[in-house]
Amino acid sequence: MNGMTHTVRSRENFDEGWVFHKGDIAIPYAVKGGMTGGMTDCGEREQGEWLDIAYVDKEAQQVQEGWTSVRLPHDWCPEGQFVNDPLMGSRAGSHGYLSAGIGFYRKRFTIPAEQLGRRMTLHFDGVSGKSTVWVNGHLIGERFGGYTSFAYDITDVLRYGAVEGENIILVKVDSSDHEGWWYEGSGIYRHVWLQSTDSLHIAQWGTFITTPLIAEKQAEVRVDSKMSNESMNRRSFELRTNILERDSGRKVAEQVSQSSVNGHEEISIEMILKIEAPRLWSPEDPYLYTAISELYENESLIDQYVTTFGIRSAEFDAERGFILNGSPYLIKGTCNHQDFAGVGVAMPDALIAYKLKLLKEMGCNAYRSAHHPPTPELLDLCDQLGLLVMDENRKLDSSLRGIQELKSMILRDRNHPSVIIWSMENEEVLEGTVMGARILRTMSDAAHKLDSTRPTLASMNHGWSSGGYADAVDIVGYNYGHRGADVDGRRQYPNRLILGSESASFTTTRGIYEDDPIKGYCSSYGTNIPSWGCSPEKSWADVIHNRFLTGVFLWTGFDYRGEPTPYEWPCISSHFGMMDTCGFPKDIYYFIKALWTEEPLVHLLPHWNWPEREGELIRVMAYTNCETIELVLNGQSLGERLVEPLSSMEWSVAYERASLRQSAGLTEPLQQRASA
Repeated sequence: MNGMTHTVRSRENFDEGWVFHKGDIAIPYAVKGGMTGGMTDCGEREQGEWLDIAYVDKEAQQVQEGWTSVRLPHDWCPEGQFVNDPLMGSRAGSHGYLSAGIGFYRKRFTIPAEQLGRRMTLHFDGVSGKSTVWVNGHLIGERFGGYTSFAYDITDVLRYGAVEGENIILVKVDSSDHEGWWYEGSGIYRHVWLQSTDSLHIAQWGTFITTPLIAEKQAEVRVDSKMSNESMNRRSFELRTNILERDSGRKVAEQVSQSSVNGHEEISIEMILKIEAPRLWSPEDPYLYTAISELYENESLIDQYVTTFGIRSAEFDAERGFILNGSPYLIKGTCNHQDFAGVGVAMPDALIAYKLKLLKEMGCNAYRSAHHPPTPELLDLCDQLGLLVMDENRKLDSSLRGIQELKSMILRDRNHPSVIIWSMENEEVLEGTVMGARILRTMSDAAHKLDSTRPTLASMNHGWSSGGYADAVDIVGYNYGHRGADVDGRRQYPNRLILGSESASFTTTRGIYEDDPIKGYCSSYGTNIPSWGCSPEKSWADVIHNRFLTGVFLWTGFDYRGEPTPYEWPCISSHFGMMDTCGFPKDIYYFIKALWTEEPLVHLLPHWNWPEREGELIRVMAYTNCETIELVLNGQSLGERLVEPLSSMEWSVAYERASLRQSAGLTEPLQQRASA
């Protein structure tokens, strides 16, 4: 980067200064990043001949035809038009009626001469679809799959200092082939980073922190660190690990180890550190520690690697469900796609935080990243805010590429205390088959090899009792098991670990109280429930009455583009969320909040503005966690009622222009009555 200087380890944000071109570029593939110049060169061929492509003025290289300036993260789909085009395939609605296709990104930058001799790595947190990367005319690599992070070593092909000149990166993004059946977006939709390290350094995702022993007075923290030597010579080093309290910065443990590593080899160093009176991480108290790994050579600091972690125990039991820090803990989760109004999947960090905080306010304590690994910043925020995470692999695939995707997710995310489950797949056709079981077993074994501290899960919607498929993972996920499959599974396999991995699918439109297929509206009374779904109250009652379920992940926390159930064109958005695509709560949000929080709450629906319906009976509903409720119209009581746990209250009230309000009484939390 223009201002990059020689430091111990630098990691520069690379989101600024990009230009974007929508559509393919009608020149040969090789020339787009060709060794003789091409579009990734700085405008001249090596022979000195001008390249007459993509420039209005050959003498003014900054003026580019058909290119626009963008800042990453970037999703180009929301900039397009909604189109109901049969050529987009039979499931155009699933993707929000927005075309994907091909796009190019270019960026100019300089590297100071002082960086020569160091290792330069370009990191992508996520690029949709298939991506191809060139640097200065060199094809660096191709990546299939838009949900995992990846990196390229570009040390050899960079230009260093003013004498060598500028550098240009070209990235081709092809999202024509969808990976999922929901809105996926298109572009470099997550952050990009440029990292500089010494040739002897701690490997990327090279620390793995576990807590083999946790007691009230002391915790053992195991830190495994992988050293990478990318030079020719054997090098000796000293590794110093310090553990700090994240908030105060106070050092609570330290250890030093000395070793050496041969050229172009890696070595792992294991340390056991002890923390006195550890403070445990939980959703209610998301307390974090920081491990700082420092690498010294000849008393000189040459690398520093920072890892945030939490101390907590997490296990699953067939009888008691999920056990967090030694106590049973009900999972109150939502499934979520990475999408938001206006920006698509390219969500700024602040928007991610906004969405997570809304979920927490609703009483949610768990987040399922459906159906793919999340952006790294989301997991950082879940650690900080206190949300348990089901981290989900994109697809059932034991090929070399499939295992690489799985490994990328686990290596990147395994230090997050929020992550409690590795989900291997979601609703794959091969569930319940012997072939699927073989694939799933290979994946589950690969996950356990990388991380033996967390269970694997398959989010299944069929085949729970056939083909040996469910036996290939530690926990069996029941998507929409409320129809009896979960109870049947418990009866057939009493030792099976079971989780409600997906449930509800309750369709409503915020502020609407009558179905309107023409406009694509779903009544907030909840009159539209798909054949596979159920109401949230039925879903949560299933958990309360069957504690072996451990908890549930409701579909979904927020509306999202695509899957416009129960309608199609011109409806372009789903209706499943507890909140809409902007994060504004629907009525059902308050029902979930009443179920999941102990703060007294009463919410009435609908609104009380029906001038054209004077004298007509209006269906009035109340969501509350209080023990009693009284409805009052224009100062006159319509009666006080005892609230039934896990249910809503209803009245038929003749409309008149007046004040409609409620009062409620609480002697004990309704959750306690429901659990009794």
